[in-house]
Amino acid sequence: MSKDLQLLKGLAKRLCETWSPSGEESRIADVIHSEVLDLVDEVWVDALGNLIAHKKGNGPKVMVTAHMDEIGVIITHIDEQGFLRFSSIGQNNPDFLLGHRCRFANGTIGVFGSEPVEPDQKSDVARLYIDIGCYSEQEARAKVRVGDFAVYHTGFLDLGKVVVSKALDNRVCCAVLVTVLQELQGITPGNDCFFVFTVQEEQGLRGAYTSAYAIDPVYGIALDVTPTGDTPKSRFGDIYMGKGPTVKITDRSVICHPQMVKHMAEVAVREEIPYQIEVLAGGGTDIGAIHITRAGVVCGGISIPWRHFHSASEMVDIDDVVNCIKLLKAVLLSEFPKVVSGSDWFTE
Repeated sequence: MSKDLQLLKGLAKRLCETWSPSGEESRIADVIHSEVLDLVDEVWVDALGNLIAHKKGNGPKVMVTAHMDEIGVIITHIDEQGFLRFSSIGQNNPDFLLGHRCRFANGTIGVFGSEPVEPDQKSDVARLYIDIGCYSEQEARAKVRVGDFAVYHTGFLDLGKVVVSKALDNRVCCAVLVTVLQELQGITPGNDCFFVFTVQEEQGLRGAYTSAYAIDPVYGIALDVTPTGDTPKSRFGDIYMGKGPTVKITDRSVICHPQMVKHMAEVAVREEIPYQIEVLAGGGTDIGAIHITRAGVVCGGISIPWRHFHSASEMVDIDDVVNCIKLLKAVLLSEFPKVVSGSDWFTE
């Protein structure tokens, strides 16, 4: 394994293993801040918690995002036997939670359990609880309070060609942004670049809305992961792990600007970077918020194929991550397409 690949995996491991659910992103923001501080002209955190790293360039404003929050749970009730009831932060699949461990900010570890479920019943978060090994409400409340957050408690696993971890959604794309900034050292891009590590994407793209409004970019690019269609009986589209990052056309939150789709695909072909086309029937990314900010933003999306949706053991192919880095860097150093609007649209 090359030194660069080892460094990339090490960065992804540090980011994925950092505890930071939606609404509690300060820990991951601190880690990313230490990585980018010396790579950009200025860096700040806004009122909502978005970490914004500005690398000045000579062209139009380009906003690139990767959300730094992760899914989790929040405690809603502690019963008299010391079991914890909870609500989801982000989209949790109850089948994926059962039997897994979770960790609270103070280090308390719990196990997801379930009330008995009849054969004809579906799993439901309302039937689940967290067992922290206590025998009374008083004992449990000494460790955990109502309103406390927890995330999956699993480590980063390097299987060689693929890596497995909680929070690859979307810490792997945060690693991409950091790596691109490292590779742009000493280079003045032709575009004025804002690298934004957003908060609360899993709760409705909230950080992307506020940061895009403040930056007021001409162009926007969101990096995220996307489900693959290469697992048994998958209901997702024609996307395969290991065949390159995707250029997004649409998901439930956006129809990407056709000029940006065309431009990013052309850059990939020119630079001989393998890529796939993404048409996602559900879900959404930060680009869904960015493209309707103010008077509108010309937007595109790049995604990394990703297996085991919102689980404790998400999976990506490291070659897809490397090619995502190559594609984003090449796009940022390219001349973006002219913004077509008004009557000019019909003459293109």
